[in-house]
Amino acid sequence: MKAKKTIKAKILELRKGKEELLRQEYENFQRYLYGDKSAPLYSATKQQADRFLRRVKGRIDKNKEYPLILRRDTVKLVKQNKKFTPYWFRIPVYGRRGGIWIPIKLHEEIEPSDWTIRESKVIRKDGKWFIYIIVEKEVDEPKLSSKIVAVDIGDKNIATKVELDSAKITGVKFYGKEVRGIRRHYDWLRGRLGEKKLLGEIKKVGSKERRKVNDVLHKISREVVNRAKEIGATIVIGDLKGIRNNRGKNGVRTLNRIVNRMPYSKLTNYIQYKAMFDGVPVVKVKEYYTSKVCHRCNNLGERKTQGLFVCNNCNLQYNADLNGAINIGRVALSYMLRGGASLTKPLTPSEASSPMPCRLSGEGVEIGESPDFSRGECQFTQKKKQTLKANLSEHLSCFLLLLRLVLN
Repeated sequence: MKAKKTIKAKILELRKGKEELLRQEYENFQRYLYGDKSAPLYSATKQQADRFLRRVKGRIDKNKEYPLILRRDTVKLVKQNKKFTPYWFRIPVYGRRGGIWIPIKLHEEIEPSDWTIRESKVIRKDGKWFIYIIVEKEVDEPKLSSKIVAVDIGDKNIATKVELDSAKITGVKFYGKEVRGIRRHYDWLRGRLGEKKLLGEIKKVGSKERRKVNDVLHKISREVVNRAKEIGATIVIGDLKGIRNNRGKNGVRTLNRIVNRMPYSKLTNYIQYKAMFDGVPVVKVKEYYTSKVCHRCNNLGERKTQGLFVCNNCNLQYNADLNGAINIGRVALSYMLRGGASLTKPLTPSEASSPMPCRLSGEGVEIGESPDFSRGECQFTQKKKQTLKANLSEHLSCFLLLLRLVLN
């Protein structure tokens, strides 16, 4: 299978001649889009401009600058043993045979010979030049594993990770609590700047906020993918549809604004594309009831606070995000069983007598041994038909909810 990603590059300092040629090509591209068909452009770049105009049906905002789109057969990325920078990029320009070679700095190291360039775009921002290069290569189709790295996406902790292998729960880790703090700080800062009508400063603040948040998300996704690759596990992520409907209590506008701007989808995308290139399988499952069901006794409980889940049946007090992550992993195991994946036989209630892996102690979480999370009533076992025929009871409510989810 083919996997794509975008490589961001900064164009380093250019000589006056090259910078003038690049500026002319970029500005002539804008003129051509605005309607001046006499603007001198490299022929292949003019074709890209026509394709773009057809795609947007001629709707062009003349107060906006558009990226200079370069056809893939006219550009080239090479890596050389040079002190200034190892990476050089060829850009075609009008009136210059062979184009111009410009030095660039990539945001990540790649071997150009391993990749195929699909498209390139040159962008001018605040007087600086950047290139976005879309590359692709063949990667092996990932194979599902019975080991699970489950990730619950939430508000307080943007990601909660837990590792499931048979009846064992290990590798509990909470990520990204600082993201909410970053959002809250810059939300406050924008408010103060808005009062002073400093619109230019507000734009700069937004760029700095995005860079900080993206840096955190890249580190989280890289650690999750590396861990899954290390233990040969399948990554399971909850489906995020509808997550933004969770509003703050009492209609708190500031909290609602922060929650609605949390980068849930971006973190999921980072995990997915990093996993794809590393050959790690990723499965997305719906999160219906995963935050409301007790993973210990499979009965419905309630979330007393944002971080505390309480089961009224077995009196379990548990970290809410961790409870959701465990249930997400269990739903994925049910999918895999239904699809015929090879799994270790789950423990029966009598075989598992380990204590709970964590209980709430104030605001902290104490990690211990793992419980039996794979009770027969929550798995597609050999007694599936008998269970389906039985009447609803308190102890089987979770099973039927999860079964309905799997069959949808």
